Amino acid sequence: MAKTNPRTVARAKRVRRIRKKITGTSERPRLRVFKSNKHIYAQIIDDVAGRTLAAMSTIDKEFAVGEDASKTGAAKAVGMKIAERAKAAGIEDVIFDRGGYIYHGRVKSLSEGAREGGLKF
Repeated sequence: MAKTNPRTVARAKRVRRIRKKITGTSERPRLRVFKSNKHIYAQIIDDVAGRTLAAMSTIDKEFAVGEDASKTGAAKAVGMKIAERAKAAGIEDVIFDRGGYIYHGRVKSLSEGAREGGLKF
């Protein structure tokens, strides 16, 4: 029997608690963040229709890290790129879903990049 990591279980509980309170609509979709040790992912999701409207990550083919090669710099670049894709899809307002992570470091950097890119939340 495999042991479960207590951090993973605690994060899953936080995600469920957050998702009870926020849902994305077609007028104001949800900007969801997931991070692994190496990469960061962002999706804009319409929960009513059950569709992903835009997505971006550090493993995307269009992603190119600029001068700042750190993980937080890459997260900010992903935030700016997801904002660009959202604007192309006609989305300006989103609800930020931090995915159970604390609003610090790469998550904060991604949200700041999205705000600089023109998203409002």
